[in-house]
Amino acid sequence: MASADEVRILAGSGVCGAGFRAESLEEGMGKKPHFIGCDGGSTDPGPYPLGSGETSFGRSSIKRDMRLMLLAARKAKIPLLLGTAGTSGGHPHVAIAKEILMEIAAEENLKFPLAIIHAEQDKEYLKKRLREGRIKPLDPAPAFDEETIEKSERIVGMMGEEPFLKALDNGAEVVLTGRSSDCAIYAGIPVREGIPAGIAWHAAKILECGAASVEQRKTADSLFATCRGDHFDVEPLDDDLRCTPQSVASHSLYENSDPFRLVESNGTMDLSTSRYEALDDRRVRVSQSGFEPAPKYTIKLEGAEKVGYQTIVIGGVRDPYILRQLDRWLATGEENIHKRINDIYGDTISRDDYVFNIRVYGRDGVMGPLEPQKELTSHEVCLILEATAATQEIATSIATVARHKILHEPIPEWSGLITGLACTYSPAHIERGAVYRFNVNHVVEPDDPYEMFPIEYMNVN
Repeated sequence: MASADEVRILAGSGVCGAGFRAESLEEGMGKKPHFIGCDGGSTDPGPYPLGSGETSFGRSSIKRDMRLMLLAARKAKIPLLLGTAGTSGGHPHVAIAKEILMEIAAEENLKFPLAIIHAEQDKEYLKKRLREGRIKPLDPAPAFDEETIEKSERIVGMMGEEPFLKALDNGAEVVLTGRSSDCAIYAGIPVREGIPAGIAWHAAKILECGAASVEQRKTADSLFATCRGDHFDVEPLDDDLRCTPQSVASHSLYENSDPFRLVESNGTMDLSTSRYEALDDRRVRVSQSGFEPAPKYTIKLEGAEKVGYQTIVIGGVRDPYILRQLDRWLATGEENIHKRINDIYGDTISRDDYVFNIRVYGRDGVMGPLEPQKELTSHEVCLILEATAATQEIATSIATVARHKILHEPIPEWSGLITGLACTYSPAHIERGAVYRFNVNHVVEPDDPYEMFPIEYMNVN
């Protein structure tokens, strides 16, 4: 495929579905990449996609990006590697992405050997590993036991580069996977072709977010990297964008608690000695990056469980008299809401059976108690009344009660009935359906890098 002294890589985008310029992809193909890669998701959208089995991008968005990359890869006869299918990489996400891929192949009359690598974990397998003491917590981690495994909607394992390479070795030219390390999509082939692990993995870290490492990103776009024996060069594919040593070094820190050490299944990137140099006003050369093999191979687990059903109400408050006493007004209103719920349900529902929150945007809606600016300085605030309960009916009942109570919650300055909340929609309540939370932040120690990731092979024709 590639020569040991140079591996050229085209990253289609940071996420399949987020988009990229077709012209950028074409520009990248003109540089003769050895393969195209693209991540398909992450935990960034929160637990809902993993728990629900749905995607965070619409089907049409995913199909547009996948079509362009697939056509480019097949025309050049190079591999296409697509990781973390459908946002979260569970069985339903992989099924959606596979269906889209097959549709494109049929519409474009494409033929190729395909590998589907699954990442959703069998619950009995996880229970066995837990009993063996081979599932360990990360920091921080929630409690984890067999009950956690059982009540999870699904748990996925984050595969490393080894399953990708196995699929390619067995003849696949297109690889579509469940949950995978973002970097593993790009690191495996260069390492196998003789590129030092530190160089390959650091290049992968920059590539996995597409053009996010440019100085000022206008929109999601493609990125190109060339890996050689002692460095890699990275460049954007839109003439209006540029990489600088600072922008590339900054992206090396992205999404990491440690600015120099980035942990993967088979080891840790060491960027403490990395050197960033401008080749010109758009390209950057990175060298001296290291990689420390892990003493024990581990696979990160991600899981989500359903916590109930949610209904919200969105409204605004602009009355200056209310804003001057906002905390007292909300506290009194919330207490009256709980009293009304008790009137309705009596002993059948306790305060522990539902969760009610009021989020105040314009004050501390983003940071909550961590907000350092305590004084309300805006002339209006947005309130989100949020009710979560075991059923949608109960959540909606609480939310509608809350709307009415807050709407007419009195203040001393006004006599008679007041209306203090301007609701955005009619009906005011919005049923959000099932809601989920992450419930796993652990690693498992498998016997090998492949046992958790079965591969399905097929010829598309």
